[in-house]
Amino acid sequence: MAKLVFGMNQSLDGYVDHMAFGPSPTLFRHFIEEAEGQAGSIYGRRIYEVMRYWDEEHPEWNADERAFAAAWRSQPKWVVSRSLKSVGPNARLVEGDLEGAIRKLKAERDGEIEVAGPDLREASPNLA
Repeated sequence: MAKLVFGMNQSLDGYVDHMAFGPSPTLFRHFIEEAEGQAGSIYGRRIYEVMRYWDEEHPEWNADERAFAAAWRSQPKWVVSRSLKSVGPNARLVEGDLEGAIRKLKAERDGEIEVAGPDLREASPNLA
C-alpha cells in the first residue's frame, strides 16, 4: 500500500516562486532522486500548472535539470481540479469522489505518492 507524503518548497516566510528558486546542486540532486523514487504525485490545479514547465525541453537546461524533467515526466500524476478539462502527458484528472480515488491509488500502488502544493481544496482530511 502506498503512503501519501506532503512536500513543498518555500522560504521560511512562506513565499513560493518557482522562477526565482535556485537550489544548490546538492539540494537539486536530492529533488531528482526523490522524483525518481516516487510512485507518483497528486497535484492541485495551480501547482500542476507550475510544474508543467518540466513537460517541455529547454535548450538552456543543464544535466541536472534534464534529469529532473525526465524523472518528473516518467512518474504518473493525478490532478485534483474542478476547473481543468484536460491534463498533460502521464497525468490523469481526478474529479468527483476524491477520497475514494485516493484510497484506490494507495491500495493499488507501493511506495510514496507525493501530495504537492499549498492547496487541495477538494481534499478530505481523512486521506492519510
